[in-house]
Parts: sequence; structure tokens; C-alpha cells
Amino acid sequence: MRAELRWIRADLRARRGQALLTILTVAGIVTALVTAATLLEDGTNPWRGLFTRGHGAHIWIHTKDTPDVVSLQGLDGVADIAGPYRSAPATLTGHGRKVPIALQETPAAFQAVARPLLREGRWLDVRDPDAVVVERSFARALGLRPGSPFPVTGLNGASHTLIVAGVAESGDQGFYPDWAPGLVWTLAGTLNVVEPAPGRTETVIGLRLADPDDTDLVVQRAVTALDNQVQRVSTWREVRASMELDNRLLGLLLALFGVAGLVAAALALANATGGRVLGQVRDIATLKSLGFTRGQVTRTLVAEHGVLGVFGIVVGLVAGRLITAYALPDTVVVPLSSGPFAAIALGTGLVVLGSVWLPAWRGGRTPPIPATPAAPPRGHLSRLARVALLVRLPPALVLGARDAFTRRTHALLTVSGVAIPMMMISIGLGSWATLDEFIRHPERVGQAAALTVRPGDLSADEARGRAAADPDVAALYPGAELDALVPWQTRTVRTRALGLSADPYPFPVVEGRIFRDRGEAVAGQGLLDLLGVHVGDRVRMTIGGTPLIVRIVGRVVEPEQDGEVLSFGLDSLAAKDAEPPQFYSLVLRSGADPAEVRDRLHDRALEVAQVVNPADRLSIIRLIIVALVVVLALIGLANLLTASALGLRDHAPDLAVLKAMGLTPRQVMATLVTGTGLLAVSGVVIGTVAGASLSTALIDLEGRESGVGAGIGRAPTPGMLVASVLVAVGASLLVTLIPARRAARARVPHSAR
Repeated sequence: MRAELRWIRADLRARRGQALLTILTVAGIVTALVTAATLLEDGTNPWRGLFTRGHGAHIWIHTKDTPDVVSLQGLDGVADIAGPYRSAPATLTGHGRKVPIALQETPAAFQAVARPLLREGRWLDVRDPDAVVVERSFARALGLRPGSPFPVTGLNGASHTLIVAGVAESGDQGFYPDWAPGLVWTLAGTLNVVEPAPGRTETVIGLRLADPDDTDLVVQRAVTALDNQVQRVSTWREVRASMELDNRLLGLLLALFGVAGLVAAALALANATGGRVLGQVRDIATLKSLGFTRGQVTRTLVAEHGVLGVFGIVVGLVAGRLITAYALPDTVVVPLSSGPFAAIALGTGLVVLGSVWLPAWRGGRTPPIPATPAAPPRGHLSRLARVALLVRLPPALVLGARDAFTRRTHALLTVSGVAIPMMMISIGLGSWATLDEFIRHPERVGQAAALTVRPGDLSADEARGRAAADPDVAALYPGAELDALVPWQTRTVRTRALGLSADPYPFPVVEGRIFRDRGEAVAGQGLLDLLGVHVGDRVRMTIGGTPLIVRIVGRVVEPEQDGEVLSFGLDSLAAKDAEPPQFYSLVLRSGADPAEVRDRLHDRALEVAQVVNPADRLSIIRLIIVALVVVLALIGLANLLTASALGLRDHAPDLAVLKAMGLTPRQVMATLVTGTGLLAVSGVVIGTVAGASLSTALIDLEGRESGVGAGIGRAPTPGMLVASVLVAVGASLLVTLIPARRAARARVPHSAR
């Protein structure tokens, strides 16, 4: 054992550059996976970051009177308490609109538990009693910002003019409008002015638990301790569920990139390990002649290269933690959960050991002959070299073409090590192009309407007339959304009546056609899968006790509700459900600014909400693509650097002969660059073609699995592909110049002259 350790230490000292390259290769892929997984987790589960940074409460208890704080603090499992705070219902008025809100008392100094995270403006100040802080999603829905007027009417009918001082986020309540009414923080004095009657307020108190898994048990204990004072209870699980996005599509993309990255890293490690084993043939043969067994040699090689891989994993894990904690905005992400973190470390470790074991096993079979020659293998000219001779290319290029495929296993590993990263880069560019297409053309994901108008206190006809009078409104479609009971299922699905059968809403139909008559409908892929039906089948549902039988005539791209949505004309509903319409969807003229139109309609006393493009919620995918593409590119370049070094070692004796024959240093350099450059170009071209071919199909497959449906994928643009190929080829040639320049500067021995 001592001899093995001494040999490993001596070998690592002799080849420090190659050892460092191995460590950086493994560390790079681990760093990228940790960063991408962290961005995915926080992008699809924003509650996690908000709750962690705001030190949120796991349980919120609403009571009519002030609860017994001492008894709640003494409950087993309760670590801390927020409040108690008074809360009062009120109405935001102005421009003819009335929006329900919940005013919640909060201290001017940030509390230790359940503190809101200020995003814009400033926090409350006792010197400014007319100020309020508005929850961010509610502020966005109503177009509020710091400095906006905030006229409020209490239950007694008295009006009060307040001002928005800031905008904040909280992990203790879900996003508006899924979680209503809108949340507004205010000082105790302001709350007393708006609602002076104690009987019209309620008290809320938050409990932070030592173990979140004890939530249900603590809720039972709290309800018992308060002796029927509790009016309602909300828990962190409910808030998290309302904030979470469907991460299946992003998860599939991350898994695909991660697997490809690990495969590329395994090829690079196998290539590097194999090259080092070939360079150690004399040393290994000497060890065998001194009495080392095959098992000892194999174990020694696995230990040496495995230690480098494990060290790279540790470096990558630490770098990933530091990047997500400090390099990225502090308000966006929190460190990755322990489960995915451990899975990345374990998976990479298994890949490292698997990729170094085979070359080590082959090294263990080296015969105990110290004088084993290290000359390059012999063989016939490759077809590429023959073509180079036939077309009378310069000698340096012919020799480089011959050297490229002399060692076929090494050439295959090099080409594959470049092709796989390029394939995934092309797929990533396809995902980027798909997002860009959705943002430029939201109508292709069912977002032809940019705004939604609800009548509120107006009649449906009045709301329609005021909305249609705006010059930027091109079309207006009446609609209603209702839950329907699915046959043979103990659950409901969303049904959307939008437009009329004679004038349907422009749904993006990718299979079949749009509905044209009463009783016809289109559905998302998720609903088709749920019901086990196809385009052309009839389905029967129940809406509010009324049967609804429709024939599905088309499949649409449906990003909402995991694709479990049935859409049809408003006239297909029963009169009691269709009249009056719940809302109107507004399609704007090309070039119109939705925010400006929304403000104008607000001034006309309309309740207007801006539609959120699903692509905006997937914007986190851009950061994931960038992180993984950078590391995949570095892995491919590291593979090429290893291949160049191995080629230089294989043909070192030939270089002296070539120089003695009269080849200039530039020609020698061209020979080496051509040999490795051909492998690089082959890998780049193969990977780009494969990625461009698979990009659309893979994105559509991910869309189908997530319920959105196939037909959303877009291939990378020709400009993207050309630019990526040029950059990849240029970077590859620059990398091959490093060992080539060193070889060109080598002096020719006198014995070769």
C-alpha cells in the first residue's frame, strides 16, 4: 500500500497540468448542475425563497378576539410567534372600480418572524400614517407602484386617501388573484382610522414550528388550546401549493442536459485516463516486473484518477454553493435542497469511477516488459488521407489527415466528446428559440388576448361598450370559466367558454380544427390524456348540475392547468351559466402597449387584468441553458486538449523525422492542428446536425408529457446554428494550437539529422 501511494504521489507531481485539467472538468459539470438545479427549484417554487428569507410562519390562525399568546407559545413544537396582529376588510376604490383588500397591522420595525421582503419603495414609518405597503402580485395586477394613490373605503362607508409607500413580497400568502383579497400592510394607527369598530376586525397570529412535518398536529393542539375561538387556519403547505409552478417540463430539460453533461464528462475522463495510461506503459510494465499484480495496478490507477474526480466533485459542490449564494441576486435564490444536492454528488461520483475503471483495467493487463515501445499504432491510410493525397493537398494537411484516425478508439472518443456537447448546445438553442417565439407571438400559446375585463359594478353590456370603444382594442370575446365534473372521476376540470361558435376565440389549434357549431369543443393534451379520448370523440361533463355533451374537434396548445382544459363557444353553455358573461378577453392591435390600454380602461371604471404570458414564467430556463452550455463547451474543449496532448505524445518521434526532412515549424504545427482539428470539426458538425434534428421533437415530447401538448417546439434559427458552429470550430482550433506550438518549437536531435 505504501508503494502504491508513493507511486501515485510521484505521478501526480510529474503531470500536474493533466491532473488539474481532470479536476476542472469534473468541477465544471458539478458546478453547472448545482447552479441549474438551484435555479430550477427556486424558479418553479418561489415560495421556498420567500419563506426562507422572510423567516415565515408555518401556521396562520385567524380569531375573532385576541388569542391567548402564552398558551400558544407553550405548545409543543412551536418555536416562535408572529403577532398577534389585527386585520380588517376594506375596499380599494377609485376610477369607478371597487377591489376587496385585507388591511393587516404590522409594526414599523421588521419583526423576527413573518417579515415581508421589501422590493420597491420604503417600509412603513410612524411619521407617515397615511402610507401602506402593498403585496407585489396584487400591486402588479392593479398597476400600483410607490407613490400611487390608494383610496380606501371601510365597512362603515368612510373614505380615506392613502399612499403606496412600498411594494413587498411574502411567503405567508399566495399570489393574487389566486389568493384573494389583496394583502396590504399598514400601521396600527392607520388601521384604527380605516376601521375603528373592533367588532369588524379579526386577529391573526403566526406560528413558526421547529419541525414543519408537525403542522397538522400543532394545528389540532392550537384549536384545542384556543377553545373554539378559531375562525380559520391556513398552513404553509397551502401557500406553497398556490405558488408552485409545474416544473415537469423544466425538470425534463435539466435532466436531459445533466445526463448529456455527465456522459460528455465521462468521455472526457475516459479519454484523459486512457491517454495517461498509454503514457505510463513503461512505468506500469516496470511495476509488473517488480511484482505488482493486475489487481494492484488497476486499483492504483483507479485510486489515482478517482481521487482527482472526487476532489473535482468537492470543488464543484463548493463552487456551486458559492455561486448561488453570492454571485446570483440574493433575492432570487436560496441554496439547493439536500436531496438534489446529494443526488448530484453521488451521480457524478459514480460516473467518475465508471469512466476511469475501464482504462485502469486495461492498464492492469499491461505485460511486465519494461522495454514496451510507445510508438504509435500502424495501419492503412484512412479514406480521408487517401482523398487528401488524390487532390494533392499540402504535405502537412495530408499527414494531419492520416494522424486523425490512426488510433480509432481514441478518435471515436474525441469525436463523441465534442459531438454530445454540441448536440445539447443545439437543443438548448432550440429551447431558446421556442421561448423567443412565444414571447413574440403569444397567440401561439393561447394568449391572443392581452387583457381581461370584468364588469364589476357595471352591467355586461356597459363593460363591453366601454372596452370596445378603446382605439387599440381589435377584438373582444365574451367568456366564462367554470369547473366541470369529469365522468367516472372524483374530480373536476376547468372548462372555458370563450367567444361564440360563429365567432370563436383564436385558439392555437395544432391538431384538428377550431369549433364552429354549438356542441363542439377543443381540448388540451392533458385533458385528452386524463379522459383517454382523442380528437373526434364525444365527452359528457356536468357543470353546475347541468349535463354538457360536446364533441372534441381539435387539440390546442394549453399551458394552463397542466393542459386539463376544455374550451368551447359561450353559446354551448346553458343560459344560466352563459348570461351574463363573466369577463371579456381583449385582443389588441399590433404594436399596442397592454399597460397603456389597461390604464385607459381603468380610468373608465373597468376591472382590467393583464394576461401573463406562460413564457415569462419559464424565463428561468435561459439562465439554466447558459450555465449548462458554458460547462458543456468547456468539457468539449478539455476533451480536445487531451486529444491534442495524446497525439503529440504518439507522434513525438515522427516530428523529429518531419523536421529533419525539411518541414518548417509552421508545417509541423499545421500537421498537428489538422489531425485534431478534423476530429473537432467532425464532432461539431455531427453534434449540430443531430441537435438541430432532435430539438423540435424533444421539446414537443416535453410539451406532451407536461400536458401543454406537442406542436410548441421550434428549431434553432440558421443564424444561431452557423454562429455556434463557427465559434465551436474556432475555439477548437485555438485549443489545438497549444500543444502544436510547443511541438513546433522543439529542437531536432542531432541523431535525426
